[in-house]
Amino acid sequence: MDLSSIDPILLLASLMVAATPIVLAAIGELVVERAGVLNLGVEGMMIVGSVLGFVAAIETGSPWTGFFVAAFGGAALAAVFGFLTQFLLSNQVATGLALTLFGLGLAALLGQGYLGVKAPAFPDWHIPLLGDIPVIGPIVFQHDPIVYLGLAVVAGVWWFLTKTRAGLILRAVGENHEAAHALGYPVRRVRMLAIMFGGACAGLGGAYLSLVRVPTYAEGLTAGAGWIALAIVVFASWKPGRLLLGAYLFGGVTVLQLNLQAAGVAIPVEYLSMSPYIATIIVLVIMSTGGAPGSLGKTFHASR
Repeated sequence: MDLSSIDPILLLASLMVAATPIVLAAIGELVVERAGVLNLGVEGMMIVGSVLGFVAAIETGSPWTGFFVAAFGGAALAAVFGFLTQFLLSNQVATGLALTLFGLGLAALLGQGYLGVKAPAFPDWHIPLLGDIPVIGPIVFQHDPIVYLGLAVVAGVWWFLTKTRAGLILRAVGENHEAAHALGYPVRRVRMLAIMFGGACAGLGGAYLSLVRVPTYAEGLTAGAGWIALAIVVFASWKPGRLLLGAYLFGGVTVLQLNLQAAGVAIPVEYLSMSPYIATIIVLVIMSTGGAPGSLGKTFHASR
């Protein structure tokens, strides 16, 4: 066992990379749930985004094209969920689970010819001056653009929900869709837009795994990341700032257990692999304070 081989600066820098797909998927689901919709299909949208983004990036040679296609694919898959739950009034839990199963099967089909292929290079940004700051620079200011995009989306969602009229309408729809409808707010339109935004974010998170984090495509690449994103939304009590903290906690434990394995710590690998999920569940139980939107998961019928 050689713990001296673990570089704390590299460990913290890797934390931000490991947390980014969770941040993207979770912030999208937070918006969906604040609109009163429970979409359990995050895992399916992430895995579809990972394969669509990877295929697009390989075929065009452009990772940016891959991210765009992944976001579009995630939003399209989410739109199917939205149509089924908001217009055909199907059960949200059952439809979300079906979406995950469908996404896993579709990704396995589309990715058959791309297993083990290396993704095009996606370089990091070395931010001038800031990237040269000792300790802080390598940890915070030498990452790829999607890491900063994830942080920007979290900040943007916080601003949208707390500072804008549209965010107030979305929260009103999530708290009491009947009252929002009585006031003349377009409940279905608000929810459909929120659902598609959540799908686009999940697609981006999946593409980040296949284009940056790994970077290759393999079946089951998401490995439960979508379910962790769902749990972190609850841990965060539907607040963007706490969501970021929860995602970084999961990312940090994930990176730490990989480093401990590499250092030869005398703990069974299976226990180390379980640790990020166990830590997330424990923190979820301790820190969760309720505060779920009042209409979360409830079916809205405009004729009532």
